[in-house]
Amino acid sequence: MLDDLAAKRSLRTLKLKTDALKRYVASAGNNGDGPPAFAANGGAVALRKDVLVSELDQILEARTIERARYYLKRLERGLKRVKTSGINDINLMRWKEYEEVITDSLWNLPRRDTTGAHLGWYWGNFVPQIPRQLMLRYTKKGDWVLDAFAGSGTTLIECRRLGRNGIGIELNKEVARKATALIAQEDNPCSVITEIMTGDSRTADVRSRLDGFHAKQVQLLIMHPPYHDIIGFSEDKKDLSTAPDTDEFLKLFGEVVDNLSPLVERGRHLALVIGDKYSKREWVPLGFQCMSEVLKRGFSLKSVVVKNFEETRAKREQKQLWRYRALAGGFYIFKHEYIFLFRKR
Repeated sequence: MLDDLAAKRSLRTLKLKTDALKRYVASAGNNGDGPPAFAANGGAVALRKDVLVSELDQILEARTIERARYYLKRLERGLKRVKTSGINDINLMRWKEYEEVITDSLWNLPRRDTTGAHLGWYWGNFVPQIPRQLMLRYTKKGDWVLDAFAGSGTTLIECRRLGRNGIGIELNKEVARKATALIAQEDNPCSVITEIMTGDSRTADVRSRLDGFHAKQVQLLIMHPPYHDIIGFSEDKKDLSTAPDTDEFLKLFGEVVDNLSPLVERGRHLALVIGDKYSKREWVPLGFQCMSEVLKRGFSLKSVVVKNFEETRAKREQKQLWRYRALAGGFYIFKHEYIFLFRKR
């Protein structure tokens, strides 16, 4: 069909045929069941209708037959070829279909995903959209994801949804037990492995677990540690939130990176999700201090994302109080955290 269009000798005829095709596409697949089947050179190819209409509009807006044929060839390549970067499943020949994938460095996520097993019951858990975005950009189906601070199992729930294998490490046995039960409630259509290990991320023997699954390395390491002592998760001295000062916290955090970063495949990624804190009337740049610890250990910095949030569980229903405190103390209220993206050299 596209070859037939490209063979038209006049721009007017080509546009008339393209307009007819556009009207056919616009009238097809209106039952909401997904994209229509578009026949390209004898083969049925599923292409999302709004994207296809957009491509046809560009052909109709062309002012020369050479430009119209260029757009036709580009559309044909998108239907026939698959081009990926090697670290994800995004087909760059059809990049317009991936609106869900965020490419900006400022993430405005007004509310957390609470569907399925995402119950948001655990203090300090992060919004599921963060591991989802990271996995869409930096993993392929069947890849391995390691979460160094598993908490309520947010990352592993998203692993099940996206078809990635996942291992999480959680220090608190009761939290690990509850998270395991919740993860099991999430559908697992790709039959991936999702397991939480109870233990200390500084010493946990993840390599043995990977060996047991016949996997050599992980393709993405996600780290969402405590923001030092902002939330006290336990009284366990192995818990990073119990560190007596920032220097000790950074030392413990560095030990986690030392233990787990060798598991990351060369050329793949580590994502660190963390915010800053106030202490003794001073801003402590905890995020950038942790970033520095990772950079000391064989990683290059790929991106810095600022994730904005309108409210936290601790500040909910206390907005006016926090505004007063900010005015009285001369500081600004935290409404962001960082996502540092590193690539292993």
